[in-house]
Amino acid sequence: MKNSTKLILSTKKIIILTFSIFLGLISCDTLENELVDTNSYSSQYEGFPAISLPGDKYNEYTENPFMNVAENPVSKFSTDADGASYANVRRFIQQDKQLPPKGAIRTEELLNYFQLDYKFNNTSHPITLNGEVSECPWNGTHKLVRIGLKGKPISKENLPASNFVFLIDVSGSMGSEDKLELLKNGFKYFVDELSSNDRVAIVTYAGSAGVVLESTSGDEKQKIKNAINSLGSGGSTAGAEGIITAYEIAQQHLIANGNNRIVIGTDGDFNVGPSSQEELIELIEEKRELGIFLTVLGVGRGNLNDASLEQIANNGNGTYEYIDNLEQLKKVFIYDYNKFYTVAKDVKIQVEFNPNNVEAYRLIGYENRALENEDFEDDQKDAGEIGSNQNVTVLYEIIPKNNTNSPNTPTFTIDFRYKNPDSDTSNPLELEIFDTGKTFNQSTDFMKFTSSVASFSMLLSDSEYKGTSNYNTIINWLNSTNLNDEHGFKAAFKELVKEAKEL
Repeated sequence: MKNSTKLILSTKKIIILTFSIFLGLISCDTLENELVDTNSYSSQYEGFPAISLPGDKYNEYTENPFMNVAENPVSKFSTDADGASYANVRRFIQQDKQLPPKGAIRTEELLNYFQLDYKFNNTSHPITLNGEVSECPWNGTHKLVRIGLKGKPISKENLPASNFVFLIDVSGSMGSEDKLELLKNGFKYFVDELSSNDRVAIVTYAGSAGVVLESTSGDEKQKIKNAINSLGSGGSTAGAEGIITAYEIAQQHLIANGNNRIVIGTDGDFNVGPSSQEELIELIEEKRELGIFLTVLGVGRGNLNDASLEQIANNGNGTYEYIDNLEQLKKVFIYDYNKFYTVAKDVKIQVEFNPNNVEAYRLIGYENRALENEDFEDDQKDAGEIGSNQNVTVLYEIIPKNNTNSPNTPTFTIDFRYKNPDSDTSNPLELEIFDTGKTFNQSTDFMKFTSSVASFSMLLSDSEYKGTSNYNTIINWLNSTNLNDEHGFKAAFKELVKEAKEL
């Protein structure tokens, strides 16, 4: 019996050793463009077993450090209104029952996933600004700054006429239920939102690009849905050819002073023609000058190229969302339908900190949205877009000078630049924010909620800046808020925090 037990244990050791060597060999593979392929991903969390995942691709994880104000008083970056990272992180936790790889976590996309009722009170600009300073909840000697942007609301009856092109990946990799079939349901939701002033064309791509539906009036809903229902998957992925064809059709039916937009649905597994991240970005940069906006929808597991999809959106006057379930479909295609209508493009933020009040600062998130000094006033430099009624949140953690409040002088001044959707010239905006000595408990519910999201992101990525926060404190902060939650996404976030805690 003892010999038998020893044999079993030895066999287990051999299997574990063999599997470890296998993982080690895989991890030696390198990818271009600093991509992280989750074929070689093993859990970065101490105490968790190594997990081999399918070949999803993420850009390398980075984190903004603290910057000394005496040496670097100005912070510049482009806005980001994407929500893909949150939905993907949620899928890892809820469906896969594991914590996400670091490369999947982009804090700004977790923050901007949620609709916040920032007030719009600006009649002369398509965006309005707000902000506050409070004690930092995870480091009592620091302060936290929240900057909020809100896009101009447009009622449904006043939305401009739209020229949409659905660009749908029907290659072999899209064959699973969580990819093409999920997207088809979403596009049918989208069709129900169209008016008779809108037009839709459908382009597909596999081994080559094809036009499934010529540009069709939005009141021919059944015809459009029939075309969507006819889609099936098979073949390789000529993504670049599909992009070119979609832009050609969008140009042919361009609506002057209207809403012209391509909506791409794909897992991003481009493998025919130009397919590297650099080649696809170069292609998109050529096309963005045509006055056509972009929405990128990522789906599925196994070969999700999150890295390329996020950068295509970033560089193509676009936004990026990830679709993981039917409720997410409704959020993107119904609840947030107004986001398909850009009210301000190339939105840039420049924050200048007062050296008398601030010793150092750290921008939380937006790592791949940084701008060079000369980029802020350069109208040729692309930046982020804001849709109708959409909010964008920015958080800074600051080290105050001598830890004193200075309510009579601004802690910092924010300069914004944006362009109207049909303009090539930027417009300036400015906002001063003062530190009035608020504790975290005295801050707004907007501050408490967004701080909770940022802290959650730092815990997931095991950030060196996470401070004293933990999952229990996040839940307590969320319990202290009372924000509008029409569709239950904020309540669902609290449950997600609890599930992550258990993992």
